[in-house]
Amino acid sequence: MSDSLFVRYLSHVQEAVRRIVPDLPDEVAARVELTPTRDAAHGDMATNAALLVAKIARRRPAEIAAELAAALVAVPGIAKAEPAGPGFVNLTLDAEILRSVVSDVLRAGESYGDGAIGQGGRVNVEYVSANPTGPMHVGHCRGAVVGDALANLLLKAGYDVTKEYYINDAGAQVSALAWAAYWRYLQAIGTPMDEEAFAALVPGGIQYGGDYLVPVGQALAELHGTGLAATGAVAAPVDAWFATVKSFTVAEMMRMIREDLEALGVRHDVFTSEAQILADGMTDRAIGRLDALGLLYEGVLEPPKGKLPDDWEARPQTLFRSTAFGDDVDRPLRKSDGSNTYFANDIGYHDDKIRRGADVLIDVWGADHGGYVTRMKAAVKALAGKAGKPDLDVLLCQIVRIVRDGQPVRMSKRAGTFVTLRDLIDEVGRDAVRFTMLTRKADAQMEFDLDQVVAQTRDNPVFYVQYAHARCRSVLRAAQEMLGADAITPVALAEAPLDGLESDAELALLRRMAQWPRTIEGAAQAKEPHRVAFYLGELAADFHTLWNRGRDDATLRFLQEDDPQATRTKLAMVEATATVIRSGLAVLGVEPVEEMR
Repeated sequence: MSDSLFVRYLSHVQEAVRRIVPDLPDEVAARVELTPTRDAAHGDMATNAALLVAKIARRRPAEIAAELAAALVAVPGIAKAEPAGPGFVNLTLDAEILRSVVSDVLRAGESYGDGAIGQGGRVNVEYVSANPTGPMHVGHCRGAVVGDALANLLLKAGYDVTKEYYINDAGAQVSALAWAAYWRYLQAIGTPMDEEAFAALVPGGIQYGGDYLVPVGQALAELHGTGLAATGAVAAPVDAWFATVKSFTVAEMMRMIREDLEALGVRHDVFTSEAQILADGMTDRAIGRLDALGLLYEGVLEPPKGKLPDDWEARPQTLFRSTAFGDDVDRPLRKSDGSNTYFANDIGYHDDKIRRGADVLIDVWGADHGGYVTRMKAAVKALAGKAGKPDLDVLLCQIVRIVRDGQPVRMSKRAGTFVTLRDLIDEVGRDAVRFTMLTRKADAQMEFDLDQVVAQTRDNPVFYVQYAHARCRSVLRAAQEMLGADAITPVALAEAPLDGLESDAELALLRRMAQWPRTIEGAAQAKEPHRVAFYLGELAADFHTLWNRGRDDATLRFLQEDDPQATRTKLAMVEATATVIRSGLAVLGVEPVEEMR
């Protein structure tokens, strides 16, 4: 755990509870919490300890709370400890303890809040994994941002994180892509065929008609001339061109996707190919492992109610006993013709991740894959065996609806049928896209309001947080002219006397900064990066409140022209605020701004 005020005083609470209830089981003591109070009038922290231990102690929670409060008020740094409600204890810290947070932040810099709950555990976060069939669209954007911010969050909490992208470059969709790219190639070499004639040759017709494949066709023409076509620049037999066009097109699509991700500030450590998983025999090996465990059999599943899935057949298939691991029905791995199902290939991929040594696997999927979660968790549990590791956790991201003036927007110039990620970034900027995508919990639906995202108002959370940082930097630039650069470095300000920070607004800001390490731990444990965005909004609100009060109360202004020492005290608080904002924005992958334009 991180060294924060909440961690320090939680240990005092746990010690006091153990004295009151000597036989308290460790697992109960571990559930004791110390949380911020909702109202500063009730103190700085509250604990649920008395409620938790009352049943074991066979005493009323209120009695234990009173005894606990009497013990805690003797702890150095606790100014007041009061029983509250049905068994809570509220703690008020000495103002000096809150002030010490400023020095803690300035000495730690942006590493303030770094945690150790991860203990170096290896976590594989797989996200985006869009089919390489075209440019990224807004449907991919939310998962990309959530996955990237989650990986950053886990890194800050002390985990060893690998960011991974799974390239779905095998199967029917990639085959359809190759046919569509071949049509663009034929067009590039001046084929006399019309689109209708060519489409008649394509299994299922031309499925990808976006203009983004035109440059691919032109590049193929430059590389191969007419060598991929039959005489007369018409379609050649599929064996003469398919493998070449498919591999080239997938590579071009992945280059496009990487560029889109780079524009969003997303960089993966590992790209894994589904086709390579198959070629290396990893899927067959994983199926063999399940078979050796007695978890496969030949059978016919009952037809499901409603629409029949692609992997259901009325004939015997190779089935995985996923019901033994919490699924509601056994799942097919091989069809009656011996070909793999998509699920089988995904098992091969996850088995590869397990073999690479991850302690925890996290997949970030779109909400439309919700029905796939239970079976995938069952497969990972089966492959993990007695070791019980790794666990698989799946985060589902709901769809995002882009609106302007309350109406749906279609901005795409290249695809024609959907909003591309690049168009969205070009419209509002990378930082606005990333921050806004994290202003809701991932599994909650959201509207991305283009008007609000670019508005310079408090209702725009991106602007509100960035403005707080810009205001901090503006104060520090003005202070440099007043006191000189050497006097306002973080190292110098960490030595500034802090006893002048005593107003309610100042202490509220310090109280919020003290919550940052706890926010990181809680968000990492819950795998909810949106909590960081919420926290930054609250921190920005506290800072803006103090700024605005300084307009009416000169003693609260950050620059005290006739009192250099008081100025340094307040500047220490301002620099600490800016540091915590930068620390939080780094988790979200958002750049802090020096000034608003």
